[in-house]
Amino acid sequence: MAREKDKLYAAPLQQMVDFRFDERVVSVFPDMIQRSVPGYATLISNIGTLAGRYVQAGSHCYDLGCSLGAVSLSLRHAIQQPDCTIIAVDNSEAMIAKAREVLTDDSASVPVELQCADINQVGIEKASVVVMNFTLQFISPELRQTLIQKIYDGLLPGGILILSEKLAFEEPQVNQFHIESHHNFKRANGYSDLEISQKRSALEKVLIPETLSAHQARLTQAGFSFVEKWYQCFNFVSMVAIK
Repeated sequence: MAREKDKLYAAPLQQMVDFRFDERVVSVFPDMIQRSVPGYATLISNIGTLAGRYVQAGSHCYDLGCSLGAVSLSLRHAIQQPDCTIIAVDNSEAMIAKAREVLTDDSASVPVELQCADINQVGIEKASVVVMNFTLQFISPELRQTLIQKIYDGLLPGGILILSEKLAFEEPQVNQFHIESHHNFKRANGYSDLEISQKRSALEKVLIPETLSAHQARLTQAGFSFVEKWYQCFNFVSMVAIK
């Protein structure tokens, strides 16, 4: 079935409101994410590959900010260890409802527990894999260290956190290069300048990016012994941190 095309910002908006993961976004999210995040399919596939390497028998795998469950699906098909459960969490009821449909149609057998909740309030226990795929950037900056610390504390020895984020860069020229490169990527995928501009305005107070060094420092402060960037395309990166 063809996915519904994202046209949410195609017409001029009289009033700009902050971006929300509501029913309108859910209906076009697969198209939006593929056309907005460079290398998204590669990221999802290789998150599964990483998880399959580090998952431990009898453990939990967390998909924090699961949206429609793409990461959970990737984990389901990569996990070979017995007695594992995926716990997928999102604070959008619309996202969780659609994710439930997607996961029900999937043939893999690893159980997935869906929770509609604030990830800041969710306990992390007996975890061997935790994934936040473009999620931390939507959390208030003052809450980020506490959340990362909670994840570290809930991981088993040898467990991993996979953290994907949109980056900011300290050097203005470098920052502008990556912003313009990303905008050109979106133009190549059919977004107009109006769509790019309006969505950027909608996200301005909602998605707050940080530098790679800020993320690395936070992970190290939490106690992770190994922190490595394993993927980057323009200003989108993914890191792995091992306890």
